[in-house]
Amino acid sequence: MESVAGRSGQSGQDVRGTLPEGLADAIRDTALEIAAVLREATDTGAPIPGSEWNIGEAGAHLAQANELMADIAAGQERSYGDGTPQSLAGANERALAAFDERAAGPLAGMIVAQADAYLKAMDRRATEGTVVTPLGTMSPEVLGSYLLAHMLGHGYDLARALGRPYMIDRTRVDLTLPFLITAMSRVTDAAATAGLTARYTIRLWSGARFGVTFTDGAVTVASQPPARPDCTIHIEPVTFFLMALGRRNPVAAIASGRILAWGRRAWLAPRFPELFRAP
Repeated sequence: MESVAGRSGQSGQDVRGTLPEGLADAIRDTALEIAAVLREATDTGAPIPGSEWNIGEAGAHLAQANELMADIAAGQERSYGDGTPQSLAGANERALAAFDERAAGPLAGMIVAQADAYLKAMDRRATEGTVVTPLGTMSPEVLGSYLLAHMLGHGYDLARALGRPYMIDRTRVDLTLPFLITAMSRVTDAAATAGLTARYTIRLWSGARFGVTFTDGAVTVASQPPARPDCTIHIEPVTFFLMALGRRNPVAAIASGRILAWGRRAWLAPRFPELFRAP
């Protein structure tokens, strides 16, 4: 990890702090790419495939969420649900109902401005500490990983709706892992994991890996895999990310050869995505 997290292409100033190398650039570049996609929308009322939102609503949600995370990084207390999928969905709908902007240009500008506001807030932070987020307490650096993951997920939706290439790649997926590892234990489906005892190793094709252990339904997620996993899942990074966010069907991913599994209980692999509920 380096103290200089990234460089602003607009201001030419370094963004300092404790962000992992490349995260600041990924946040800034992703916001700019989403803004470029959004500005191509001639009808922001057009639906997004597989979503209850249209293009304008997704853009408005991104603008609001980026502002929320920038405020949290700056030390402001912001209440936004209790971390459960149901409460977050309710908070999203209430926030959208109170926010009228749906035009592509203004929303694109807000998405970029609030991503930059997060980076500036990190630059000004004098202490490490923790912050309270919609998915629980985490470090400000993990909040940055959260911000990137959130933008990539909704940016993917917007790109698909507008027929544009999406902005997810292996490098950016690796940068979202601190958040995904932190959040995974908080989005476990209690009904699906009841009574389960199993040790998983998740290995991304990029080389990143982590462990997920269930003990009679209770989950522990660690940056290091277990010593003797029951099931090892080897998965293409973008596929992993889209599955984690509920954007890709696991059966189709397995059929395409993007997921391999082995171990004495390899049959546990298809069950793994069903153990979590994306917020």
